[in-house]
Amino acid sequence: MSEAPPPQSARLSVLIPFLVVTFVWGSTWIVIRDQLSVVPASWSVAYRFAVAGVVILGWALIRRDSLRLDARGWGFAAALGFAQFVLNFNFVYRAEQHITSGVVAIVYALLLVPNAILARIFLGQLMGRQLLIGSAVAMAGVALLFLHEARLSDAGPDAALIGIGIALLGVLSASIANVMQATKTARAYPMATTLGWSMLIGAAIDAAFAWVTTGPPVIEMRWSYVAGTLYLGVFGSALAFTIYFQLIRTIGPAKAAYTSVLIPVIAMLLSTIFEGYRWSLLAVAGAALVMIGLVLALKARRPNR
Repeated sequence: MSEAPPPQSARLSVLIPFLVVTFVWGSTWIVIRDQLSVVPASWSVAYRFAVAGVVILGWALIRRDSLRLDARGWGFAAALGFAQFVLNFNFVYRAEQHITSGVVAIVYALLLVPNAILARIFLGQLMGRQLLIGSAVAMAGVALLFLHEARLSDAGPDAALIGIGIALLGVLSASIANVMQATKTARAYPMATTLGWSMLIGAAIDAAFAWVTTGPPVIEMRWSYVAGTLYLGVFGSALAFTIYFQLIRTIGPAKAAYTSVLIPVIAMLLSTIFEGYRWSLLAVAGAALVMIGLVLALKARRPNR
């Protein structure tokens, strides 16, 4: 039996983009929280992905990628846009209306689980023993972080359950989109073209839903809202999703989902700097387990078939 090749996930060409994605998405939770005031959530989501879609298609033009898609490509872009940029993010924004951004971020750390299951079912990708061990250690850390945030939350049990339930629906939607990016159909088209159109399709659906449910567009000219929308659109979406979906194609949905496991730790570190967040023993222990699990998982080799 030949020895398995070294894991790609341990290379700098993967680790650096991995860390960029975790840092950017770890910072977006605070920005999203600031957006939940005057503008209805669905309109904020629509603005975010309208900005992101234009930026990515502009990048595609600079790269001289064709912006044309055939019927199958348009269908794929529409399905991806609906799962990732309509369902997922509408669930995220609404979950934060019931529970803290920290709890939502921790719920999204569970993305590892459906990603691994769906990748096994639809892509035939196996999880080796070391990856399973790393996942178990990381999930134990996530459980400690969740317990810590639950103790701090002033939301009542009903609001907490509603918020967690909404966030879990978002996790499932995101997982479906993640696995779609690892399929042969996704690889058949330029990523920037598919991603840009899927974001604009998602933004159009978000806008239609927002108009029907909340009325005409609402724009808040507060500088932090405008800056936050641009940050979420350019960095939190156009840049981060391009890098993340490339990670999925390189190391698979299960390992790529470890960004979501590390993101709550990044969010807590940034909260320490900007919001005076104070760490407890539970939070420190949870963060330590997440980091240990992350190292184990990213160093895991592909199992022999």
